[in-house]
Amino acid sequence: MNTSRTTNANDRSAMLGQLGGRTFISEAGFETDLIFHHGIDLPHFATFPLLESASHRETIRTYFDSVIDLARRDGTGVVIETATWRASSDWGALLGYDADALDRVNRDAVNLFIELRAANPDVPVVISGNVGPRGDGYAVADEMSSTDAAAYHQPQVRSLARAGADLVSAFTLNYAQEATGIVLAGVREQVPVVISFTLETDGRLPSGQTLASAIEEVDAATNAAAAYFMVNCAHPTHFTRVLDSPGPWDRLQGIRANASPMSHEELDNATELDRGDPATLVAGYLSIAERLPHLAVVGGCCGTDLEHLDRISSAFAGRPATGHRREATS
Repeated sequence: MNTSRTTNANDRSAMLGQLGGRTFISEAGFETDLIFHHGIDLPHFATFPLLESASHRETIRTYFDSVIDLARRDGTGVVIETATWRASSDWGALLGYDADALDRVNRDAVNLFIELRAANPDVPVVISGNVGPRGDGYAVADEMSSTDAAAYHQPQVRSLARAGADLVSAFTLNYAQEATGIVLAGVREQVPVVISFTLETDGRLPSGQTLASAIEEVDAATNAAAAYFMVNCAHPTHFTRVLDSPGPWDRLQGIRANASPMSHEELDNATELDRGDPATLVAGYLSIAERLPHLAVVGGCCGTDLEHLDRISSAFAGRPATGHRREATS
């Protein structure tokens, strides 16, 4: 591994706004919000084709304007994720996008947010190029080596980085080797990378590995090159107890939880959206924050919407990374 490039990536990580000592908010469950609240069909759960439509681009802009408005109200910053979770080669092929088209759409997604940030100069906005797993985020199949994972993800990481993303965030990863590969791709492209793991109801990755072990494995293989780690697509009740055991929890700095406490299998088979209870979700976030003094980013995942994010943002308003936690409100 080129250690000089690792240093450059870490230098860029140090400049990220969300690591400056106060909590930033992120989006809520954008995809489920589009499907259930806007009636927009998302084949393969992919949002990047929406960038091809003027009306859908406006829907994306309006949604993230609302997220930025919450950050403005509560005096926080915001990390906005590009609509590119499925914009890698295997998923792109299913949707009729070749390598050139994927490069274009990844860059376009970043450019849309550069415009959005310019229109909101009073709010700290961090642009995150969003990357998803090569396979299913809920189940491990056809595991790659870290070398193969780096080769698969590097074209997308390159497109996002060269378009001007502040960092690349990989969400719903379910085994450590793929996470390692994405970090290594980020090192090669000199862009900070955030790794977010999916967890099951027992607090473990779908691979069966513990969260602590997965973070340690990725850090050991990459000279701790990741900017930080997150958990997404799991309810707080699934993993809060895990944080009471020893672990590298200073490296866990972001949470985007599901609204529902149901398992991934139950969610997959559900015919209606389970929004859970927003007040209970916020209480879970605050409980997690007591265990994670370096928590930097909070948002939502499946089933959450702007109401959930409104409550989460209010609860964390003005909260420094190591400071007082406000009480949850009903």
